[in-house]
Parts: sequence; structure tokens; C-alpha cells
Amino acid sequence: MSKLMLRLSTTGLILLQVFFPLNTWAQGNLLITPKRVVFEGNKRSMDLNLANIGDDTATYAISLIEIRMTPEGGFESITEPDEGQQFASPYLRYFPRAVTLGPNEAQTVKIQLIRSGGLALGEYRSHLYFRAVPKEKPLGEEEEVVSDPSSISVKLTPIFGITIPAIIRVGEATASVTLTDPEIRYENDTLPRLAVVFNRSGNYSVYGDLSVDHVSPQGTVTRVGIANGVAVYTPNTRRRFEFSLINTAGVDLKSGRLLINFSASSDVRPEKYAEAVLILSQ
Repeated sequence: MSKLMLRLSTTGLILLQVFFPLNTWAQGNLLITPKRVVFEGNKRSMDLNLANIGDDTATYAISLIEIRMTPEGGFESITEPDEGQQFASPYLRYFPRAVTLGPNEAQTVKIQLIRSGGLALGEYRSHLYFRAVPKEKPLGEEEEVVSDPSSISVKLTPIFGITIPAIIRVGEATASVTLTDPEIRYENDTLPRLAVVFNRSGNYSVYGDLSVDHVSPQGTVTRVGIANGVAVYTPNTRRRFEFSLINTAGVDLKSGRLLINFSASSDVRPEKYAEAVLILSQ
């Protein structure tokens, strides 16, 4: 029996989904502002600005998808809500459903809240997904010729996508968060990373920026860590978070202490949500 040869070339599908919210979020050549869609109070519509910062014309298909957050902060696609989770997609309308943007061109996408009069108290969340549409091969362009008829050629075409949360909030917020179990870990025994656990309670997700300051035994304060756009989505009550520290040259991470603050993002009114202290000196 002859063996069947498999030939893998750059010819199928690779799907890259990005689920990290930032103030102005870009992946590939797509820039999206703002970072989140949140309906609360009397708000019934919201505009998103999409901009192509690349050199080529690009098309993006827009859809609503459902995801869950894992305790480690990762994301998984789902079709049914977890216990305590409610989807926002049945109550949202958006248009257009696709955009084509030339280089340095921008377009507005309008998001509207619909059929929300009878919603029960709580938070409803889905995610807007902006998926790059691959360019079709021009007519007349020759396909790759496979000389071995017993081989299979598979084409891998990268497709980039961005998701941003779309949230509906009904009723008064009772959400709160605490930071526990701070710990310094070393990657490859040299690169310092801070690990911390977010503990969320209440009826809403929490979202904000994390900052870390080192205070030396002499009282010198040095900013050694920043992580913007950290979220803990409902129904999760815990999230383990770890990120690399920066600007640690000349800073002794074996003495003094670290001040860890979680606060509202810079695009909203200043508010500290939680803080923790990690004592480094014995």
C-alpha cells in the first residue's frame, strides 16, 4: 500500500481572536475607539469609531459572540450562558454589519439598545467581534501546482479579529473588588513578574488599571508596573493575574515594599477600587 503524503503550505485558515480591552484598541491595522460598549441609565445608543491605520484597503465583518472568562483571565467561546451569566446580544442592534476601509479611512458603527424595557436587574454581556475578511485571489491568478498527485496541499490564511465587550447594566451597582495573594515570581530566574488575585463580589463586572510602586526602605517611590484594562467579568468571582514588572533597574525587589493599586481607567472619573501591599524586606 502506498503512503499518502501530506503537504502543508501557506494555503486553510488561522483564526486569531483578541479579547483584551484597552482605551483605544488596535490589532493588525484596525483601530477601535472606545474600548467598551456599556449601556446604563438612560443611554440607548452609542457610536464606535473604526479606523484603518494600514497601507491597504481592508474589510471587516461585525458580529456578536458569547464568551466566558476563565479564572486565569483567558476566554472561551460558548453558546449557552454559565450560571449567573446573561447575554446582551438579544437586546442589541448594530449597523453596518461590515465595513470596508481604505488606508487612513474611518467609519462609525452605531450600537443601539432594543427591547430592554422588561430586563431584570443585573448585568448582561456579549462581545462585538470585528473579523478581517481575507482578500479574494484575483481572477486569472494561477493556483500552486502540486507535482505529486498523492499529496494534499493545505493553505493557511491568517485572519485577525478583535472583540470588545458590549454590556447592559440594569439597576444600581453593588460590585466591589479586593486584591489578595500578591507574589513576585521570576521568569527564567531573571525577569520579575507580579502575580495577584482579584476577588470580585456584587452584581457587575469590574474593570480598571493596575499600578505597582516600589517603596525602598529609605522612602524612595518608583513606578515598576502598569497593566491597563484589567477586567473580571460576571459571573467570575476570582481572577488570577500575572504580568511583567518594568523599570526595575536599580530597584531592590528584595527589600522595601510594593504598593499595588487597582483604580478606574483614565477615561472615567478617578476612583480607587482596591489596594494591596507586598512586604519585600524581612
